[in-house]
Formats: sequence, structure tokens, C-alpha cells
Amino acid sequence: MAASGWAHSESPFHAGELAIQARLGVQNRMDKQGRRIIRDYLPEQHRQFFAQLPYVIVGTVDTASSPWASILVGQPGFLSSPSDRILQVAAKTLFGDPLANILTSGIDIGLLGIELHTRRRNRMNGTVTTIYPNGFEVQVGQSFGNCPQYIQARMFEMKDSDGILKPIHSFKALGEAERSMVAIADTFFIATAYQAESANAASGVDVSHRGGRPGFIRIDDEKTLTIPDFSGNNHFNTFGNLELNPRAGLLFIDFDRGNLLYLTGTAKVIWEGAEISSYPGAERLLRFQLKKGYCVEGSLPLRWSEPELSPFLA
Repeated sequence: MAASGWAHSESPFHAGELAIQARLGVQNRMDKQGRRIIRDYLPEQHRQFFAQLPYVIVGTVDTASSPWASILVGQPGFLSSPSDRILQVAAKTLFGDPLANILTSGIDIGLLGIELHTRRRNRMNGTVTTIYPNGFEVQVGQSFGNCPQYIQARMFEMKDSDGILKPIHSFKALGEAERSMVAIADTFFIATAYQAESANAASGVDVSHRGGRPGFIRIDDEKTLTIPDFSGNNHFNTFGNLELNPRAGLLFIDFDRGNLLYLTGTAKVIWEGAEISSYPGAERLLRFQLKKGYCVEGSLPLRWSEPELSPFLA
């Protein structure tokens, strides 16, 4: 049986995460908590959780160092763990997903197992060790659970693929369709990375959930989004990565029609100023600058019910 907690002498957090925790006065507390709940293996509860999921959110970085957030879909059981150090993914990338051109043996990868209807989520990052014709295998680097804050509850329904190739729109500025999708969003996912040998086991790619009331993201112009950030678990995995590497990838899901919006660019954190107070409950802001993106129509074989907003947003 694997030992509980973090089994390494170095911190489970890298320099960027530690710097933010120190700035906000939570570093000592988070070090103790991190060593207790972050592991370099999958606990049995996480192994069972991943195995029951019909989808998983994925974060990777392309050869131009741009992060992308993606989604993989399969019948429950498509995620499996033959050991607590390995996660196997038996799924092909969706049509038009940037992951198709990134996935190769040896890359860093972040995985977010999230069950919207129960508001459960578990995070994992690691390294792709093997590519199969219908999937791949990941060596676990870090694994930990997340609280249910800001997750809008939705029931899902799996749809059969019609086999028709879907339209892909590439762009370097947000058009009307992309703006409309972002303007009504209550959920998105963000991929960030800090890949440095000096970070040891805390190095890698992270992908995370963000949620708010519909319309919580402000569209400043055709390339700029401003996003409020609310009280969280104080790990600062996403913001810690951005502290050292400003690149980020965003994924938006059209829960009604199955459209997917992939964005990559740069992001910075606004820590203080009057602008923050214009967003009720926000502790800081994230400003995203688009470099390029893709919108794929109807590629996701899942549809969801109307959301039940998170009680944390009340």
C-alpha cells in the first residue's frame, strides 16, 4: 500500500506557487496542507472516481510553448489505473482538438476529472509514457482532490457520433460567434504550465476549472478577456504557473450544442486596484490576451441539462 501524503523532502509547490502563498500569508499553512493531501500516486478513491467518468479535461503544451485545454470523451471505464502510479486513457482526440497535434510520448500533461452533476473533482498531472492506437498512458506526478466551489451542477447525456466532420473556425481575434459563447459562459477550463527541472516533482502542466454566474467574464475587446477570481483552496496552482510563465489556454463548452472553443494566449493577474471591486466577491482578476483559437461546431458527443448554480455564488 502506498504511503499517505507527500513522500518527498522538497515542497509539493514550486517557486511561483510558494511566492504567491507567501505574498498572501498562507505559505506555512499551505505547506502543511499540501504535504498531507498532495500525493505522487492515485488514492483508491481517485482511481474509482476516474473509472466512472465519461469525460476528462486535459491540459498540454504544444511545440510553440502554448498551453491548450482539451476534453476527451468515452464510455465510463475509458479511464483506468492498473496501478496507483499509472492512469490509462482509452480515447481518441475529438475532431479539431489541438491535442491531436500535441499528444506524444514524453510530454507533460494535466488531467482534471470533474463530475459536474455531483460537483466532485480530482486533479492529476504527470507525464505521457506510452501512446496506443486508441489512447495513451500517464505516469502520475501529483494527485489531489479539489473542493466543489463554483461548479454549476449539470446532468449529461451521451450522444452517438454522426460521423460527419464538423466545421472548424480558426481565428486570431474573437468574432461574433466566439464572443457570444464567452458572454453567456458560467464555466470554463484553464491550462497553464511551469516546466523546469528546478521545480522537481512540482513541475508540469495544470488544468483547472473556473466558474461564476452567467456573464461573469468581461469581453474587453476582440483579444482581451477579464475574469474575476474568487476565494479558493490557496494552492494557487494556476496563478503560480502564471507567476513564472504567462502563457495560458482556455476551453469553453457549449453545453447545449456541443460546440467547443479553444483559446491560447497570455494571462496576467491583477492583484489590487479599484477594478477588482466591480466584480462582487472577487479577490483578484485574471486578464487574458488571445494569441489564436479554434471553434469546432458540434464536435462534443455530450449534452447537458440546464445548470443548478453553485451555492457559493449565492
